[in-house]
Amino acid sequence: MPLTRDQITKRAAQELHDGFYVNLGIGMPTLVANHVPAGMQVWLQSENGLLGMGRFPYDDEVDADLINAGKQTVTAVPGASFFDGATSFAMIRGGHIDMAILGAMEISEEGDIANWMVPGKMVKGVGGAMDLVAGVKRVVVTMEHTTRKGEPKIIKSCTLPLTGKACIDMIITELCVMHRRERNGRRRFEVTELAPGVTRADVERATAAEIWWSPELKTIQT
Repeated sequence: MPLTRDQITKRAAQELHDGFYVNLGIGMPTLVANHVPAGMQVWLQSENGLLGMGRFPYDDEVDADLINAGKQTVTAVPGASFFDGATSFAMIRGGHIDMAILGAMEISEEGDIANWMVPGKMVKGVGGAMDLVAGVKRVVVTMEHTTRKGEPKIIKSCTLPLTGKACIDMIITELCVMHRRERNGRRRFEVTELAPGVTRADVERATAAEIWWSPELKTIQT
């Protein structure tokens, strides 16, 4: 069966390493905070000025002044620090963040991403998205494989305004895990893991881009 949102983010948490500095994007990626492996110290950064973000709070822990970039209430781990936006973006632009886990509306077969606006719809602005895909060492996307209408989100070329070009390293959806590879000067996503019960045909039907298949295809473990 395809993975749930919780299972997608649990798989994403397997990409974390002890001592990593990680930025979590708005939406599904915020759930990764609930799946940091026990005993692992990962410093979660929110571009509104928090380093050391913890899991979502229980009702009796809610502090309305303690929020992430998506305006959701969060917790802070021991040793957390608070700072202004200039310092936060200096961390991102200076290459001090090891990984960003983001959502996406579209991803191209070359690794371009569009994730900040739909023309004609009201948006507050690009936020930290462009800085993150340009300044972070590794960018992972967690998202549904298709839109609510069933249209592919992994396509040949993005049609929405771009956030960044050739910047996505890994995609995790309810159907599969993909890594961006380069062969003979061409960049494509290679499927390395399938969700339990999902077939190659399922992935190919839901994808409108050229993809490669790993010869060592595995089943996603969450």
